[in-house]
Amino acid sequence: MRSARRHCRYRAPRRGIAAVEFALLLPVLLVLLIALVDIARAMQAQMILINLSREGANLASRGKLQLSENAQTIISQVAASAPPLDMNKQGMMYITRIMGSTSNGVTRSIVLEQYRWDDAVNNRGYRVSGYAPQSKIWNCGNWASGTAGTCVVPSGALAPVVSMMSGQLLDGEIIYVVEVYYKFNMLFQTFTFGSFATPTLATDFYSMTVF
Repeated sequence: MRSARRHCRYRAPRRGIAAVEFALLLPVLLVLLIALVDIARAMQAQMILINLSREGANLASRGKLQLSENAQTIISQVAASAPPLDMNKQGMMYITRIMGSTSNGVTRSIVLEQYRWDDAVNNRGYRVSGYAPQSKIWNCGNWASGTAGTCVVPSGALAPVVSMMSGQLLDGEIIYVVEVYYKFNMLFQTFTFGSFATPTLATDFYSMTVF
């Protein structure tokens, strides 16, 4: 009997210590779990954007119609495959057509056309989200008011020159560049405990494909 009572006396403090240790570690474990959830969501979003830009570039380069006729259709079809991402409210896509142009023995890359997602027929894209981060290829300064989502690109000697594949394209060679943006919102805000803090992820996720 005495040995059993002594065993119980020693056992109770050990259980109490374990409970205190768990209580101290629980906030740290929760913070790590929260960070992992957001990182997993971010990785999923980036993979989806990569697939969207690849598919968009493939459709743009292989389309039988001119971009002026089917750019919005291509973008809308590609964006429809984005779930769980809500591209209509938090996404943007650009299609830019670039051509190699040789003059005085120097070949430059010039912009022929640029389109952004602004589907007037189906009420999708920029007119819904108002989200239009600048293209990293060339930033249009004049979006046509009559034709939604179409940039008025200067032509001839005023055609904009870009660094994309500069000097690598043949004279008259065409490439299509599709850029996809997504405004990523973290589920959880950054937590800080002393010198430890959960990571802060970029707001605008981005993917680009050249075809």
